[in-house]
Amino acid sequence: MDTTVASPTSTLSGVARVLVHAGKLRAPLAEELTRKAREQRQSFVTAVIAAGAVQPADLAHALSSTLALPLLDLATVDLQRLPKNLLDHKITSQFQVLVLGRRGSRIFVGAADPTDQEAGERIKFATQLTPEWVIVEYDKLMKVLEAQNASANETIESLAGEDFDFDVNDDASQAEAAEVATEVEDAPVVRFLQKMLIDAINMRASDLHFEPYEYHYRVRFRIDGELREITQPPIAIKDKLASRIKVISRMDIAEKRVPQDGRMKLKFGAKAIDFRVSTLPTLFGEKVVIR
Repeated sequence: MDTTVASPTSTLSGVARVLVHAGKLRAPLAEELTRKAREQRQSFVTAVIAAGAVQPADLAHALSSTLALPLLDLATVDLQRLPKNLLDHKITSQFQVLVLGRRGSRIFVGAADPTDQEAGERIKFATQLTPEWVIVEYDKLMKVLEAQNASANETIESLAGEDFDFDVNDDASQAEAAEVATEVEDAPVVRFLQKMLIDAINMRASDLHFEPYEYHYRVRFRIDGELREITQPPIAIKDKLASRIKVISRMDIAEKRVPQDGRMKLKFGAKAIDFRVSTLPTLFGEKVVIR
């Protein structure tokens, strides 16, 4: 007869197990908060802090001690010097992580929950770097992320107010120019394309890659010879965006089975920047490269 008694933490995982093992949380409450987090589709850390079951500082110290990970007080960090372009802010918001720096093939990431495997895999895929976790206090982390998101939204709003425009080729007739201008007046798509081009210029990227896959769509910039994922817009935008780029670049939008080359010009104020554009058919749509 097997008389083995299950450990009170045997059904728990991640942060919940650590807190119970460290004596910061009773197993029944940990199980209840785990169920609540699952039902409300939120992280366990968010649930346990919202319930007031554990203080952010106690949580951080327990994780650091148990998992042997470094602990960082964000109050001592100069936030203005943190990297801003290594990881899309949508990913940092979704997984509640903060990029602290990079060294070689490693990216240092601040988190209140370093046990989130999905977060680690997503960061590695997006950056092609190995995540190194640093424990930070949840409340301080959320304040930083909220500030970063507010800054990103302000940037987008200010961009929307700028006088950007696409110019058609000089050899196009006035009738053709009017037709193209009408074609590209799909504001969300054109505005997204404008933002990507301006971001690429500001980040000194040499080329932009718009890449369709079976279940997602991503944009990557080549910076200092290395391709970096910048964002993953909705997959529904891929065909419309490819068509708009082809229209602006004077390509045949009906031809999707062969590679094409073209040019586009972005005007803002008294300045104009020329781009070379290439399209390549793939199994899941047209890949577009802008240089």
